[in-house]
Amino acid sequence: MMNRVREYRKLNKLSQFELAEAIGVARQTINLIENDKYNPSLKLCILLAETLGTDLNTLFWKVGETDEE
Repeated sequence: MMNRVREYRKLNKLSQFELAEAIGVARQTINLIENDKYNPSLKLCILLAETLGTDLNTLFWKVGETDEE
């Protein structure tokens, strides 16, 4: 599953460190999420979406993407 965290972080003019501080995680966690090497909890996904001014569907799912992909 590809996510759009990096794209929205840059749109909001935030560094990985700034985003991490805003939601209470380590910068490395943001890096891992952006590179699809960490599966964040639902709580963390919601915090990311709220902080980045978007919703879960936009941030984490592509239109037409299914669980089988």
